[in-house]
Amino acid sequence: MKQLAPGVWQLSGFPPNGINVFVLEDVLVDAASRHATRRIMRQISDRTITAHALTHAHPDHQGASHAVCERLGIPFWVGADDADAAENQALIGERQPDSFMAQFFHRVFTGPGHPVDRKLAEGDEVAGFAVLEVPGHSAGHVAYWREADRTLVAGDVFFNVNPLTGRPGLRPPPDGFNDDTEGNRESMRRLAALDPEVVVFGHGPPLRDRGALQRFVAEREG
Repeated sequence: MKQLAPGVWQLSGFPPNGINVFVLEDVLVDAASRHATRRIMRQISDRTITAHALTHAHPDHQGASHAVCERLGIPFWVGADDADAAENQALIGERQPDSFMAQFFHRVFTGPGHPVDRKLAEGDEVAGFAVLEVPGHSAGHVAYWREADRTLVAGDVFFNVNPLTGRPGLRPPPDGFNDDTEGNRESMRRLAALDPEVVVFGHGPPLRDRGALQRFVAEREG
């Protein structure tokens, strides 16, 4: 596990930075695919984890959620508009776009549903971070923002890697995985306007370049 900011750690995975899982203080954020359970449990075995939160209920973020919550006996926190999908994995498949890759990842990565104990909404607090509702990639996608040191957990509103080549670099999530691509563009604008100092992503390495999100959005809209 690698510390990225005060109270923020990234779990290791393969390939590195491919599908990211984080710990914010004592909260596990995201849970990769259903094949990641052993990897996650091994890395958090010496830590006190009191809750598990998602950025969004997609196959590569909720896959091990049920197993982790069951084994640790911890509550499950999900954005309000993704909560039903997090509880019923069939809804994840129904809400994935009808593209080959989206449906393939659903079949291969999605884990069992798990009861949601807390439906996250705008302005809620998780491990010292404010919850921001940033829909588009999924209906209930949330990000986590700590203004004190300008640290942002962006989920999949942005990718910081090319999913085909593995080459690092900012890009929007592929349209074929979005619930609402135009909605995600608006969420990109919102997160860029925060002007974060450190950004961590669901896919790709962390970014330490204040102004990078703003420049990226401005270039795309220019």
